Amino acid sequence: MNTVTIPIVDESSLRQRKRQAPKGRRVLPEALLEVQELLGTEPRRRDLLIEHLHKLQDQFGHLSTAHMAALAQEMRLPQAEVFEVASFYHHFDIVREGQDAPAGLTVRVCDGLSCEMAGAGDLLKRLPALLGQEVRVIAAPCIGRCNQAPAVAVGQNAVPHADVAAVVAAAAPGRAAHAVKPVPAQVSAQAYVAGGGYQLLQACLSGQRDVESVIKSLEDAGLRGLGGAGFPAGRKWRIVRAEAGPRLMAVNIDEGEPGTFKDRVLLERDPHRFIEGMLIAAWAVGIEDAYIYLRDEYHACRTMLEAELAALPALLAPMLKAAGPDAKLPQLHLRRGAGAYICGEESAMIESIEGKRGMPRLRPPYVAQVGLFGRPTLEHNFETLYWVRELVEKGGAWFAQHGRHDRKGLRSFSVSGRVKNPGVKLAPAGITIQELIDEHCGGMLVGHTLYGYLPGGASGGILPASLNQVPLDFDTLQPYGCFIGSAAVIVLSQHDTATAAARNMMRFFKHESCGQCTPCRNGTAKASALIEQDHWDLDLLSDLSTVMRDASICGLGQAAPNPIDCVVKYFPHELK
Repeated sequence: MNTVTIPIVDESSLRQRKRQAPKGRRVLPEALLEVQELLGTEPRRRDLLIEHLHKLQDQFGHLSTAHMAALAQEMRLPQAEVFEVASFYHHFDIVREGQDAPAGLTVRVCDGLSCEMAGAGDLLKRLPALLGQEVRVIAAPCIGRCNQAPAVAVGQNAVPHADVAAVVAAAAPGRAAHAVKPVPAQVSAQAYVAGGGYQLLQACLSGQRDVESVIKSLEDAGLRGLGGAGFPAGRKWRIVRAEAGPRLMAVNIDEGEPGTFKDRVLLERDPHRFIEGMLIAAWAVGIEDAYIYLRDEYHACRTMLEAELAALPALLAPMLKAAGPDAKLPQLHLRRGAGAYICGEESAMIESIEGKRGMPRLRPPYVAQVGLFGRPTLEHNFETLYWVRELVEKGGAWFAQHGRHDRKGLRSFSVSGRVKNPGVKLAPAGITIQELIDEHCGGMLVGHTLYGYLPGGASGGILPASLNQVPLDFDTLQPYGCFIGSAAVIVLSQHDTATAAARNMMRFFKHESCGQCTPCRNGTAKASALIEQDHWDLDLLSDLSTVMRDASICGLGQAAPNPIDCVVKYFPHELK
C-alpha cells in the first residue's frame, strides 16, 4: 500500500511571514516628490481632496494614476477613495497606465439649449479639423454664459458670442490659453466703501443694529431663497440660529441650471455687496466659518474673488477697530467645484465641500441641523445674500412694494434665446413673459415671434406662447406643471420646437445624474432615448415620469420629466 506524506505546515510561521510588497498600487518616489512639492505647506485634510486634485490637474493637464496614488499616501486616504472622487467630476481627466494624456489644450463648446439655438452644433463640427490634434474639442453642458451664446471655453478662458475665427485665434499656440485672464470687479472695493459699503456691517458688529431687527427686515420683504427652492430667508436664519454651535455657512455659487447666469453677472459687477451680505448673515446667525462654493467654469470670477477675499482683512481692519474689541468675522473659505450640476443641490454641495463625491443626502436630517461637517449649516444662494444690505438699509417694505399682478418684490431674470437684448434683467416679481420681453429685452429678434418659453431653466418646464400672461414668480407656475426655479428664462420662436428643447434638456439630465438612485439614473437615460425617436411612447413616458417624480432622491430626478410632460400637454401637434 502506497503512503502519501503530507507535510506539516507551521501556522505560526505563516502568520509571521511578511509580504514581499504592500497590497495595491505602489507609490512611485518621483510622483510622491512632485505631489509634495506641489502641495507645499498646504494642509493634507480630507476636505481639501478636491482642491488638491485641482492643483494636480492644473499643473500637469490631467490626473495620472501615479499622482493619485501619491496623493492618497500623502493625505492618508485609500487610493480607491481618491479615484472615486476624481472620477465623479467631469473636469478631472484621469489617465490610466498605458493611456495617452489628453491634448494640451481643451476647447469646451457649450451645447446647452441657448447655445444650441445659436449655432453650437456647427462649431462642434468644424473646430476639430481646424484646431488639429494638439487641441481637444468637446461638447460641454451649460457654462453659465447663455446671454453670450454660443459660448466656448478655451482652456480656462471664455469666448463669448463665439465663431470659428474667434475660437481658432484664442486657441493659437503661444496664447497661453490655460492661464486665467482675471476680470476686475466693475465696482472696486474702494468704490464700494466710498458708496457706504460695510457701514451696515459695522453697525451690526458695534451693536447699533440688533439681530431681531435685521431678520425682521428680511421677513417683511418676503425675501426667499433665489437659487430655486424659494425657502424664506428670515425663517432659515432663525432655524439655524436656534441650533447649538458651532454653526457653519455654505454659499452656493454653482449655478449650473441651463439658462442661468445671474450669479456670475452680479458677482462680476459688485462682489463686495455679496460679501457684506454674507458677513451680516454670519453675524446674525452666529457663524464661525463660511464656505463659498464657486462653479469651476467661472475661472475669471474665482481669480477676482480670491484677490478680493485676500484683501478683505486689511480693508475691514479700521471698521473692526471702530466696532469694538468684541467684533470679529468668520473665517472665509473659497472652494472650487469640478463640473457637476448636481452640486447645485444643497446637500450634494456640502458633500463636495467635504471633499467627497457630490451625492445628495437623504433627508431628514436637514442641513440646518446636520450639515457641513455634521454641524448646523446656513446654506444660501449667492443672490439671496446679495440683496441683504439693500433690504436692511431700505427696509422690507421698500422691497415688498415692487411687483406686479399681486406679487411682491424684485427678481433677477436670466434671459436668453430669441430676444434682441438677452442678459440679467431686474424686474418686478410677477411680471409676465410678454412684459419681460417687450419692456426689458427690446422685443423678439427680427423675424422671430414668441412660440414658447422655459420659465425656470432646464427643469422648470416649457410653456406655449398662448400662456404669455402668466405671472412669473414663486408658486404661480405650479398649476401649469412648471416652476420659476432660479428665474432662468429661455425664449423660443417659431424657428424652434419644444420637442428639440426637451431632447436637449433630457440629454443634459442624463449626463448630469449623479447615478445614486435608480429612478433618476435609469429614468433619465431611458426617457432621453425614448424622445429621440420620431414616435413617442406616451404611456411608457408617463410611467417613467411618475416613478422619477415619486422615487428620486433629489430634485434633479423629480423635475427631469417636466420638459417632456409639457411637450405632451402643450405642444401635442409636434408629436403627430
